[in-house]
Amino acid sequence: MKKTLLTVATSLAAIVAAAQPAATDTVPTIALSEVQVLGTRASENTPVAFTNITGKQLAAENHGLDIPFLLTMTPSVITTSDAGAGVGYTSMRVRGTDATRINITVNDIPQNDAESHGIYWVNTPDFASSVRDIQVQRGAGTSTNGSGAFGGSVNLRTQSFSRDAYAEFSGSYGSFNTNKETLRVGSGLLGDHWSIEARLSHIGSDGYRDRASSEMMSYYGQLGYFNNQTSLRLITYGGKEDTYHAWDGISRDDLKNNRTYNPNGEIKHDGEVTGFYKDQKDIYRQTHYQLILNQTFTPEWKLNVALHYTDGYGYYQEYKNARTLKEYALEPVVTASGTVKKASLVRKKCVDSGFGGGVFSLQYSGDRLAATLGGGLNRYSNDHYGNVIWVENYTGTLDPDHEYYRNNGRKTDFNIYIKGNYVITGGLSAYADLQYRHIGYRITGDNDKWDWTADPERLQVLDINEPFDFFNPKAGVNWQIDARNRAYASFAVAQKEPTRNNYTDGLFLKHPARERLCDWELGYEYSSGNFGAGANFYYMDYKDQLVLNGKINEIGELMAENVPDSYRMGVELMAGYRFTDWLRWDVNATFSRNRIKDYVGYVSDYNADTWDDMWTQTEIHAGNTTIAFSPSVTVGSLIGVDYKGFTASLQSQYVSRQYLDNFERKEDSLDPYFVNNLDVAYTFKLHGIRSITVGATVYNLFNEKYETNGYSMTSALYPGGRKENPYTLASDPRFYPMAGINALGHVTLKF
Repeated sequence: MKKTLLTVATSLAAIVAAAQPAATDTVPTIALSEVQVLGTRASENTPVAFTNITGKQLAAENHGLDIPFLLTMTPSVITTSDAGAGVGYTSMRVRGTDATRINITVNDIPQNDAESHGIYWVNTPDFASSVRDIQVQRGAGTSTNGSGAFGGSVNLRTQSFSRDAYAEFSGSYGSFNTNKETLRVGSGLLGDHWSIEARLSHIGSDGYRDRASSEMMSYYGQLGYFNNQTSLRLITYGGKEDTYHAWDGISRDDLKNNRTYNPNGEIKHDGEVTGFYKDQKDIYRQTHYQLILNQTFTPEWKLNVALHYTDGYGYYQEYKNARTLKEYALEPVVTASGTVKKASLVRKKCVDSGFGGGVFSLQYSGDRLAATLGGGLNRYSNDHYGNVIWVENYTGTLDPDHEYYRNNGRKTDFNIYIKGNYVITGGLSAYADLQYRHIGYRITGDNDKWDWTADPERLQVLDINEPFDFFNPKAGVNWQIDARNRAYASFAVAQKEPTRNNYTDGLFLKHPARERLCDWELGYEYSSGNFGAGANFYYMDYKDQLVLNGKINEIGELMAENVPDSYRMGVELMAGYRFTDWLRWDVNATFSRNRIKDYVGYVSDYNADTWDDMWTQTEIHAGNTTIAFSPSVTVGSLIGVDYKGFTASLQSQYVSRQYLDNFERKEDSLDPYFVNNLDVAYTFKLHGIRSITVGATVYNLFNEKYETNGYSMTSALYPGGRKENPYTLASDPRFYPMAGINALGHVTLKF
């Protein structure tokens, strides 16, 4: 497949190059006709904390790693990678909040999975190659479409059309057999009204951890029509991924003696690992369609309307050792030596989803008032079902694709908002933002978890039908003191419904509660010709925040629980200085305090006399504790050189200690880490080629041994094996190790 892609890339690039005269390295884009109204973005006078990342900045780092790792230098952002090399299953956190609380949109269209609220970048690999720019808002931010922003929001805008025809090929290869091949082509403007552009990408990696391989294909295509002040775009993008599971972490002993060990797929006999299941894989296909109309009526009035649909289907297979047969709707087997109630098996879990709807934003921009009316209506449906495809030594009847559970999740999401900036006088403006959001969520059918509280015991029955109505007001002031100084202050309310996992992974007899955030922000910015600096103070007060609790479900997803009262407060500092035309240094730092007020945690008994005792929860009053996965200090530094075609950058990030659960115990924590990445590249021209860039990136330059993610699975240990005081907390944490020093070489040819 890689050879085929390389052949196609070379052929198409050669055809376009032969048809076009030599040009400069800058591809002009359509500016007047392609009016993009993004109603959810913040502008320079919106009183919220945000960072804009340009397409040029993304391209300089986009050599194979996923989008979260391209945003590492953004204030308060940290990243994780199951496979340890930044390829495959990756994620990000903002201000300590996990991916399910970060709102993601593309062209204002929601991208978070409607049920899990997370986003799986592995489903659309190399999407960064089709992104024009990204805005990362921290805190509640402005009103947006989709799930609520409880730590931040990421708004991506896809690439602009080029006036001239072009072709571009880029390739990377390096450690762990990591490779990326990308072909981009564009027709230029045809007949003054039309343009077509496309991208085809392949990314593969063996991963840092054992068998943590990834094989991914993706595409992007857009057709545009332009006529005076109207643009109509049809966009489609998607991908298919095939990854070996690296969902489980490893022990502290393995960190010292066998860092690359991957326990997923273990085949055990008599408690000993005898091999690994070769098809312990996750396979998923996702396809997106967007139809976007941008209309400029007058210089003051602009409209954006978008229809969208996302189709997804996939499954994962896994080997499970010694499973209870009745939990899989299989009859125990009677043999001469007795009744066999447990057996090793292979199960296949499938999802088949569809997500569609529309969003709009109507924008007015006058002398003193800039306002937007926007919203969206979206509908989601997802079938979840599981099959048993093999059972070891099973003599009973096993139908092909034996189905043991099935359920369906359906969700309707409607929101409408109006927001505006009004210039009061001089540089002083007021901001207001009002949003109403309604969610109807229904889950019906049998879950895949065994309900031991039912009489008689059976698979968990899902019958959830909950509506949510949220009113989210926001307000603030912005003061442009002079050309160099700006100050702002804002207050925002954000509310959010629980995720699917909050319902299915929690207690059978208790539903999770909705969350509420009151977010206070105060900021100051200074900018001159060569120097810029800023500070943003925030206080985020939560009611019933769903925080990670150090436990994972059966597919390695971190579980969460409501805590009545909690807060996050801190200061984000940013500065940048251009020493010369070719040397610049940017740095940011976040100092924060993230606390749960009077935390009460629940842990399972470690020593159990009976099956029922194993599920008994012990109540632990821990007092005021630090919220899990919320470092108190993060620091990012970027030193950049750009001199006569030669570029170099040194990225550095420090992250302080992170606790794996909410008991704030050092033995259940991630050690602080300091990681550096070095990228060098040189760009030159040859006859018939606009430019050639060759370079290399060295990740983890100083070979730091570090981990960015894990879980604690803390339990209650009773010395006598029974429920008697005093007890202690038993720790057996697990970690996801990151790769040591590794490198990628890369080349880009533009025609």
